[in-house]
Amino acid sequence: IAATQPSTNWHLKENAREHHTSKFSGEELIVRRGQAFTITFNGTERPEQNLIFIAETGPKPSKATKTLATFDISSTVSKEGWSAVLQSTSSNSVSISISSPHNAVIGRYRLSVQKGSSSPASLGTFVLLFNPWSSGDDVFMPSKAECEEYVLEEFGIIFAGNKNHISSFGWNFGQYQGDILDICLSIMDRSLYYRQDPVTDVSHRHDPRYLGRVLSAMVNANDDQGVVLGNWSGKYEGGKNPSSWTGSGEILQSWKKSGFKPVKYGQCWVFAAVLTTVLRCLGIPTRTITNFSSAHDADGNLRVDEFYDADGNHLEKGADSVWNFHVWNESWFTRNDLGPSYSGWQVLDATPQEQSGGIYQCGPASRHAIKEGEVDLDFDSTFVFAEVNADCMYWNYDSATGKKNLIFSKSTEIGASISTKAVGRDDRVDVTSDYKYEEGSTKERDVFKKARKKLGLEDKFDPTAPKLEEIEQKPDISGKFKVAGSLEVGKDLNLLLVLENLRSDAKTVNVNMTAWSTLYTRRRVNQIWKDSISVTLAPKEEKQFPIKIKYPEYQQQITTDKTIQITALCHVEDGLQVLVKRNITLDNPAIDIQVLGEAKVNKEVVVEVAFTNPIDTEVKDCVLQVEGSDLLQGILELRIPPLKANETSSTKFKLIPSEAGPKHLLVNFSCDKFADIKTFKMVKVIN
Repeated sequence: IAATQPSTNWHLKENAREHHTSKFSGEELIVRRGQAFTITFNGTERPEQNLIFIAETGPKPSKATKTLATFDISSTVSKEGWSAVLQSTSSNSVSISISSPHNAVIGRYRLSVQKGSSSPASLGTFVLLFNPWSSGDDVFMPSKAECEEYVLEEFGIIFAGNKNHISSFGWNFGQYQGDILDICLSIMDRSLYYRQDPVTDVSHRHDPRYLGRVLSAMVNANDDQGVVLGNWSGKYEGGKNPSSWTGSGEILQSWKKSGFKPVKYGQCWVFAAVLTTVLRCLGIPTRTITNFSSAHDADGNLRVDEFYDADGNHLEKGADSVWNFHVWNESWFTRNDLGPSYSGWQVLDATPQEQSGGIYQCGPASRHAIKEGEVDLDFDSTFVFAEVNADCMYWNYDSATGKKNLIFSKSTEIGASISTKAVGRDDRVDVTSDYKYEEGSTKERDVFKKARKKLGLEDKFDPTAPKLEEIEQKPDISGKFKVAGSLEVGKDLNLLLVLENLRSDAKTVNVNMTAWSTLYTRRRVNQIWKDSISVTLAPKEEKQFPIKIKYPEYQQQITTDKTIQITALCHVEDGLQVLVKRNITLDNPAIDIQVLGEAKVNKEVVVEVAFTNPIDTEVKDCVLQVEGSDLLQGILELRIPPLKANETSSTKFKLIPSEAGPKHLLVNFSCDKFADIKTFKMVKVIN
């Protein structure tokens, strides 16, 4: 090889097409492991003679750690390691097809070539990713449609609200935009694992299990100055309200721009969405999962305890909690450590809830292991099992005496309507039956007992467990809250408390009712309303008591999560107490998007967004945020003049789509009275 640096043609377009990496922009070759790519370089005579290629990654490449490979030209692709096959030669250039093994370490590689005893000449760098299209890869996904959705798709839908009222919003994962890949590579190089032992860390990067766990720790800021700082206080000064984000790109870019300082602030869906972006970017098929009535079992006894005072106020006592919903991730890969039946979808959770191995990371837990109650299998299966299966115990707690009485327990409360986005459609799919057997079935209870047994809970005397005679005693009345009318921010809230006497003699009941604004984690923020009534129920009688909470009563108190918990603690004379509760999520008013005309690649198209102020006072500080991969660069922010009562604003802006296909435009509207009204629109872009 001449002393001059050989110039390399990386055949970016052709290689990207073959490797499903066309959506990345930039001048660097990005390919997937276990599959050949072609390069051409010049400055060689008679190249077939003793050319040696060197591919290396990480700080101290070595053959022992599989971060260094040297290979010469052979006639066939190697089954085991790296190989180079001669494609064609001309007088001064040579085309080579290079293949990496199915289990190669992923990341940025330096490639050089050496002829004979001369010193190696650098050909440049390329990035190697996981390959879900290749049957030898740990992340191989047989369905092409699923590969499209879980690796290539940049738009997602996240489900929220509560189990009685599921809502959803769009998210721009944006894993192929700008320098997101570079940011993902720097996330790996900033983990605690890398800082403690860079050589070993890089050598483990062939394994999706390892990287999934490391990245679940790095997406939250705890322990390692990771990407997003969590905040569940209801006060978000000094940062952005978690519900105001519409995509991961802005978060990852801010993290990098600030010199890798944690971005403020996130809650569960933000952690899950950012982890989806990072894992899809690296080639691991990943999706977000929402679990409704999700248990946070802090003490690992598969039980969550909730405490209420005599007025029915939900007390913050004990570390257990039940969230209206919780969002985590599933990633698809084999579990060679557990055996074939545990392969497939694995649960990863980047929300910092409990420590695992001394730091805030969670998973991968095999979804199959969760369903079968195999809580002893790696990693964090007990915690995930409890999130979807824990039993609920409701206690009346007297702070003066420290005494607690069990009001009732429920084994069917937790883990409802587990949801994810459909493949190729903007719909919800229910995956509850992949996490557990039918609620209340013998099989489901057997699995629960098996889990308790594995955790050594079944023989232990439990001093807080209700005595048998307490369980046998049945309540005299039953109660429930019914919604009457719409649940919308800006409108009065109408409910009915329905009480029924289950006995054949009359009952007198004193009812203490409270309503609190909460976060989606059911953490109380402000008391909105309280009332008490005394009622007499004739034998077997059912009575309804209307409750009205006016908009001005809750407007100042409600959080941006738009959630209210209403409880009625019923003290039955000479009988058991009965707790009636309901968590309510209010809807925001609607916002409308219209695309005016055809959307064509590299042509301007006008979009109109309309919002009607539904309340009888002016709204001000109106801001519209718009984003969408391949439709516009970054985020468009538009200020909108104040809107009088019932006035409609119409805002127009232009897009220049950069790629054909179905694309999604995400809109977020905020003002002083309504926070983060979100909607999205699918835009069909044609060439």
